[in-house]
Amino acid sequence: MKAAVIWENGDPRVLRYETVPDPKCAPDGIVIQVEAVSIEGGDVLNRWRGALAAKPHVVGYQAAGEIIEVGSEVADLKVGQKVVTVGATGSHAERRAVAARGAWPIPGGFDVKLAAGVPIAFGTADEALFEFARLAAGETVLVQAGASGVGVAAIQLAKRAGARVIATASSDARLARLTRLGMDEGINYRAEDVAKAVMRLTDQKGVDVAIDPVGGPTLQGSLLSLGYRGRVVSVGAAGREAMQVDVSSMMGGNRSLIGFFLGAEINTDRVHGRIQGLIEAAARGEIEAVIDRTFPLAKAAEAHDYIESRKAVGRVLLIP
Repeated sequence: MKAAVIWENGDPRVLRYETVPDPKCAPDGIVIQVEAVSIEGGDVLNRWRGALAAKPHVVGYQAAGEIIEVGSEVADLKVGQKVVTVGATGSHAERRAVAARGAWPIPGGFDVKLAAGVPIAFGTADEALFEFARLAAGETVLVQAGASGVGVAAIQLAKRAGARVIATASSDARLARLTRLGMDEGINYRAEDVAKAVMRLTDQKGVDVAIDPVGGPTLQGSLLSLGYRGRVVSVGAAGREAMQVDVSSMMGGNRSLIGFFLGAEINTDRVHGRIQGLIEAAARGEIEAVIDRTFPLAKAAEAHDYIESRKAVGRVLLIP
């Protein structure tokens, strides 16, 4: 089969389109014929500095397609079924093997390309907002990197829950595209200091919850944007800079900083079921997996470069 692989870490130019052996189906796993690959933030980070499980290493967490092989221990999935899958590696390929536990059935009639963008982005946003931040209706949420996959998901889920939503992005053009998803106010972080803008927008009260997939110095801005008993949930390090924060502002306002990683809980019954529910909500049109652009799998390097340009709103897909 063909796959986008790396032999070493680095910028998008390290990605090569090569022929590699077909993946093998484990007794507790499945193999899918990939129809759409959702490039996740972690894919970009792992290409840049992650461990290579093999050489060549097939990059990627998330892909959707049709099951072509089922392991002997798998009873609840079948050949011919459409699923979206999550695993540590192997999504940037024509075929992909994963544990059956890392697969979710796609409702009939739902576009496989849209389903491909749901589990990680919406699963992360859902857990961060409701399980860890305990968001309640009427509260105000700051979504950092609002145009990212997690950002687009968090805006929609927070608004759906009855929150006021403030989001950040790198340009006014990207912010304009977030309004229809539920963003109430936007902050161009290249033009304004985020914490000061948040205080202006909230009459100096600050936000109740901040979702931060960026880290680095952005995380400090999230902390400074909190109101009394506010909660920051740190869900990523897309900024690639060291996590250095001054927590002195937290004590006086009884504020909290929470770290969350979806991979630590994705295989639990609770989270697996929550993700299935999000896929079904997307199929009903209640939430939207926003697709910015698609690229052929052969042009994975161009797709990764486009993501790093910070022009995308939502997910970028590869199509084998």
